[in-house]
Amino acid sequence: ESENIEREEKNIVHENLKMGSDGESDQASGTSSDEVQSPTGVCLRNRVHRRISMEDLNKRLSLPADIRIPDGYLEKLQLTSPPFDQPLSRRSRRASLSEIGFGKLETYIKLDKLGEGTYATVFKGRSKLTDNLVALKEIRLEHEEGAPCTAIREVSLLKDLKHANIVTLHDIVHTDKSLTLVFEYLDKDLKQYMDDCGNIMSMHNVKIFLFQILRGLSYCHKRKVLHRDLKPQNLLINERGELKLADFGLARAKSVPTKTYSNEVVTLWYRPPDVLLGSSEYSTQIDMWGVGCIFYEMAAGRPLFPGSTVEDELHLIFRLLGTPTEENWPGISSIEEFKSYNFPRYKPQPIINHAPRLDGEGIELLLTFLRYESKKRISADEAMKHSYFRQLGMRVHTLPEGVSIFTLKEVQLQRDPGYRNSSYPESGGWNMHPNSYTPQLFRPLNNNKQKQTLSFIMTLWSQLLVSRHL
Repeated sequence: ESENIEREEKNIVHENLKMGSDGESDQASGTSSDEVQSPTGVCLRNRVHRRISMEDLNKRLSLPADIRIPDGYLEKLQLTSPPFDQPLSRRSRRASLSEIGFGKLETYIKLDKLGEGTYATVFKGRSKLTDNLVALKEIRLEHEEGAPCTAIREVSLLKDLKHANIVTLHDIVHTDKSLTLVFEYLDKDLKQYMDDCGNIMSMHNVKIFLFQILRGLSYCHKRKVLHRDLKPQNLLINERGELKLADFGLARAKSVPTKTYSNEVVTLWYRPPDVLLGSSEYSTQIDMWGVGCIFYEMAAGRPLFPGSTVEDELHLIFRLLGTPTEENWPGISSIEEFKSYNFPRYKPQPIINHAPRLDGEGIELLLTFLRYESKKRISADEAMKHSYFRQLGMRVHTLPEGVSIFTLKEVQLQRDPGYRNSSYPESGGWNMHPNSYTPQLFRPLNNNKQKQTLSFIMTLWSQLLVSRHL
């Protein structure tokens, strides 16, 4: 098992990263270059007398405009910092960010406890640097038998995923007893959203949420990242209606199309039949079945396949879609797991009878998600181009990756028919579901391995500070 964990960690951390003796990269940061330039690309000639401004600092360290710099920090920087036209090493950048307050527990104020699991507790908090709300996933490290494998995986993936429909990892705080991941705070998850509107969503809103799910997934899949745990609880929504993929603790970076992974992934109700039958060779199509299940749940107001066991789950799938045959699932008759269940020969039922609120285009799109043969399932990128989304207009397809679709005036949520408040949208009373930030799986490691993983964490933290805004 130790060898498997080592192989898994190699998949997580870039193997070509040259490390120094202190665990930092020997390479300069991405802002460094052989040319002597200012952050704006203009050569600075008067190095001695030029005064450092907040704008200079923000550009130098990739900081947001609303950050609160500690009193006296600019004056101290003016006296002690090398000229701003000199390359900035990763170590220097990390030291500067730490002095501002990044990577420090005291930078974040805990407000409310949102949830608690075996290894982690999630808090609603506030950043002293920006005064913005954050979600603090505090992972305990005192367990001798375990180390945060999913946390390492989540950090290693999220630090490279920068998209309007993917939750932002702001910071990492490491102490002797805990590892705290600082995420952007969103008001609720999709499950809570559906509960709040009595499971009767506006079909227009269903379309907007589905498009955002696909937009975030398309970005991930183009980078060969599989989420592997799509469900309403892992889709976070703010009061504007922006939806973001969260909880990448089970996600994997996939580089080889036939690579074998664990089949114990994806919550049962959203798990595709090939994985339910034991397949561990899969690609981005594993996420697309879950998208179909979530699409149906938003439209119909109830889960599509709420099975209690693997056999029950397969039974529900086959009763609705028909028992698979060699025609629609080549090779199914030779799968031992399938033969052992000896399912009845069900005929497919009309989906419209179960989701009457979906129009013809919606039914057509839903069925492309729910194809038995995984390679025949529609991709996220193709699904975004489906005629079902025609009324959202063409501009949603040309937005930069970091820009929300709600910047377009033609994209606005409508009031949900079953919404319990008197007006919409309204933020009062919205609460965060803790499961979205709570890790679902940790694998046991020995003490030596735990030390190695913490070393990886520090390396990832350094990389994160280079590439991520707070």
